[in-house]
Amino acid sequence: QVRLVESGGGLVQTGGSLNLSCTASGRSSETYAMAWYRQAPEKDREFVAGISWSVGPFYGDSVKGRFVVSMNNAKNTLYLQMNNLTPEDTANYLCNADSSGSVMSTMVLPYDTWGQGTQVTVSA
Repeated sequence: QVRLVESGGGLVQTGGSLNLSCTASGRSSETYAMAWYRQAPEKDREFVAGISWSVGPFYGDSVKGRFVVSMNNAKNTLYLQMNNLTPEDTANYLCNADSSGSVMSTMVLPYDTWGQGTQVTVSA
């Protein structure tokens, strides 16, 4: 069973940067697929960024040009470098990953496994 653990959240001022990490344990497939979502209070869960074995980095419209997603496959770790943060980026950031390793399941978002999230708070 795949388990996801996020880290790197915190409090930052507007214009600042944070780097989130998500480490997956129990995953051994070459057909990897991982993503970041975020959820603010009283708002729907929003796709932020993702990367998979078949598709390079892809982003939600609200973070394009500011966030960079990357993956260290050897470490089973997904990263999210967040730059030029604004109060609108305040949310709980959740790691999302495919656990099955099947080709088809890695092509449909969201994937089947979630982490607990790491809180990001951006002050004005």
